[in-house]
Amino acid sequence: MSIADERRDPRQRPSPEALLEAVRREDRTTGRLKIFVGAAPGVGKTYEMLREAHDKVRQGIDVAVGVVETHGRKETQALLDTLDIVPLRTTEYRGRTIQEMDLDAVIARRPGIALVDELAHTNAPGSRHPKRYQDVQELLDRGIDVYTTVNIQHLESLNDVIAQITRIRVRETVPDEIFDRAHAVELVDLAPEELIQRLQEGKVYIPKQADRALKHFFAPENLTALRELTLRRIADQVDDELLNQMQARAIPGPWAATERVLVCISEDPRGAGLVRYGKRLADRLHASWTAIYLETRRSSELSEEERDRIADMLRLAEMLGGDAASLPGGEISVADDIMRYAQANNVTQIVVGKSDRSRLFEMLHGSVVHDLVRRSGTISVHVIAGETVAGEPIARKTVSAAPEPPAARLPYAVAAGAIVAALGFAMLIQPWFGIENVDLVFLTAIVATAARFGLGPSLFASVMAMLCYNFFFIPPLYTFTIGDAKNVAAFVFFAIMAVIVSNVAARVRSQALAAMDRARATQRLYAFNRKLAGIGTLDDVLSATAYHIATMLNLRAAVMLPGKSGLAVKAAYPAAPEMGEADLAAARWTWDHHRTAGRGSATLSGAKWLFLPMRTGRGAIGVIGIDGDDPGPLLTPEQRRLLEALIGQGALAIERVRLVEDIDRVKRTAEADNLRAALLTSISHDLKTPLASVLGAATTLREVGTLADSERAELLATIIDESERLNRFISNLVDMTKLESGAVLPNVALEHIDDIVGSTLERGRKILANHLIELQIAAGLPPLLLDPVLIEQALFNILDNAAKYAAEGTTISIRSWRDRDMVWLQITDEGDGIPPAELELIFTKFHRAKKGDQVRAGTGLGLAIARGFIEAMQGTISAANRSDRPGAIFTISFPIPPEERAE
Repeated sequence: MSIADERRDPRQRPSPEALLEAVRREDRTTGRLKIFVGAAPGVGKTYEMLREAHDKVRQGIDVAVGVVETHGRKETQALLDTLDIVPLRTTEYRGRTIQEMDLDAVIARRPGIALVDELAHTNAPGSRHPKRYQDVQELLDRGIDVYTTVNIQHLESLNDVIAQITRIRVRETVPDEIFDRAHAVELVDLAPEELIQRLQEGKVYIPKQADRALKHFFAPENLTALRELTLRRIADQVDDELLNQMQARAIPGPWAATERVLVCISEDPRGAGLVRYGKRLADRLHASWTAIYLETRRSSELSEEERDRIADMLRLAEMLGGDAASLPGGEISVADDIMRYAQANNVTQIVVGKSDRSRLFEMLHGSVVHDLVRRSGTISVHVIAGETVAGEPIARKTVSAAPEPPAARLPYAVAAGAIVAALGFAMLIQPWFGIENVDLVFLTAIVATAARFGLGPSLFASVMAMLCYNFFFIPPLYTFTIGDAKNVAAFVFFAIMAVIVSNVAARVRSQALAAMDRARATQRLYAFNRKLAGIGTLDDVLSATAYHIATMLNLRAAVMLPGKSGLAVKAAYPAAPEMGEADLAAARWTWDHHRTAGRGSATLSGAKWLFLPMRTGRGAIGVIGIDGDDPGPLLTPEQRRLLEALIGQGALAIERVRLVEDIDRVKRTAEADNLRAALLTSISHDLKTPLASVLGAATTLREVGTLADSERAELLATIIDESERLNRFISNLVDMTKLESGAVLPNVALEHIDDIVGSTLERGRKILANHLIELQIAAGLPPLLLDPVLIEQALFNILDNAAKYAAEGTTISIRSWRDRDMVWLQITDEGDGIPPAELELIFTKFHRAKKGDQVRAGTGLGLAIARGFIEAMQGTISAANRSDRPGAIFTISFPIPPEERAE
């Protein structure tokens, strides 16, 4: 049996989160990540990674180099040369040749371990992933183990801290979740003096860069600070792993591998002093710390002033850099709840306040401090007197001489009434059931009182029940004297049972109320989440967020997002907010520093509104402002947690909408690039062909002195035909530009379709000269609201398309008919037809169906223009293939004007 197994507490269950983390780490369907981390460039991370890679090769493990940067260091290059290297991928960017890791080649090679240097590197444009750490994630997801390197300044969470230390902002960062995902982290450390010496010897940068680096980033004080940050970050990583293992194995702890401080607060005014002491203690120990408030049965009986005080203390803990939590109590003893939390979270130091209650009170009700000290084991307990706010008395509920409001006395009056009713019922049933069952009637009344009103009224009911039981049922009757010793024992046990039942029922009530509050909050969050899931626009998300925050917290809410002129209110409920200069300054401060500001906070507390940041993993998104009419703090601890959950969900919804917009923007950009490429291809090839024919014919006419009349006429005809063809191409481009810009406004009038078909055939006489035209125009068709110029151009484009794809000598049929309130026009050819997959694509810009070499070229705009013109006149057009033989069918329909619909 291992030491861990011996220390396992059989009553403590493993943490589900820790078990899931343990399963993830043992999962071999994904690769394992090992990170070699250093405090600065030049400490030897790449060298150490390559050296360990050689050790793995000697052990028979397949190792391949995805990408490694040697930076000209001979020792590193020597280790690299003897390893299997996957060739890099070459790409061109702005006239430069850039080499990047060939991700697909590494995946195809599928080594046991892939070496990927410089985790924070930004890939060249056009790569599958913008960041190298995303390449590493894909390799891990495909089951390939990865060794990589990173400097501490590239971690996202330390970016601001390192910028303050070095006065240099690092632009390439790695999310902390990548660092936390690593199965192993190895520190490659080098003393600042040795690193500076390597820098001076030219082993890190070339001389000019080295001199500049020594004056800035590589200053000795900077290197020392970076080294400390690195050691602390790795210590945190190891400490988290230890905590996960303890929770997964249900080991109660603590294992004092690192210090953790727990501050326990209550409604006592001196709690702020405990929080500050916990902060100072954590700083001395270089430890993380947490302030907690334990919700007990008394929590529901606290005044609003006491609730606000607790909320202020938890906010103070967060403001001082600690964690804050409000936890439901689950044990009979508060000390047991605290110790359970401390052991589960590997706490080594507990800070509690000194009690000012009397010795008699502690003998009757117990002492949390004494219980903690007795049960703490190896955990140190600090009992602090605390400090009170200037002018605020320590004594509780004695500062006001005003009488209690009637609502506060009502539960005690109801409790008294319940006992009187129980007394009457007990006296009624005593002759038949005896005194033995009378006490059950009183206990029932006590339980009912505790379940309805809590501990205070139920204890009052217990005292009344004991007095009534003694006065009315224990001989001698109607006195408080007990004559028989046996009855003394019965009375004592009745009193004990009454108090116990009262306490248990009151605790069940408080837990039930807390559970209902949490259920309501969960239901509200679920409803809000469902609402956001069905929203697709940013304005709707902002409106829903402001509405739900305002209605759930009974406050005014406003959502502010950054714009060109700074922060601006994008949504508010119930009405447009009135914000002064102080409020706007607090909002800007919150946006700039990502921290709470405004009313009730430590920053710009003179503002009327309280502002909180909206953040996601990608960074800051906006600011939430809340305001209320009541004086004092706006939020209780429960409301603060609910608000933070709502803000988190709202921020994720905003990010989701923006991601969708980004994806649409990328798609539109890609489509524009494709159209641009198609246009350039069309101009360079299709438009060049008629120009070449015109130029060739004109050159022949100029340079050849004697030409027969027939030859000269043929050349002139070529020039005219190709010029007309070129004119059609350019007209199509102009028409498409007009369609996309919305400049096409049909000038409709009542026109007969047969007249337009005739004019179109006359215009296309040359392109249709080698085809047979079959007309089946129905007689008596009503006139339609058409623009004759646009409809003629649309029909011409369709006929031109039919002439291109149908062999010479074949028939092109045009027929029309009326069906109810529509007039239909159908153009049929005898070509090869349209591939089924392209029946809709042929109406898109620059799309041309597959054709043989004998088909003359075009821009791929004709049918797109035809659809645009026809739909601009409220018509429809569709394409299909003939069923009787090969060939295409284009069907057009137009509505008959209402005044022309009479048969």
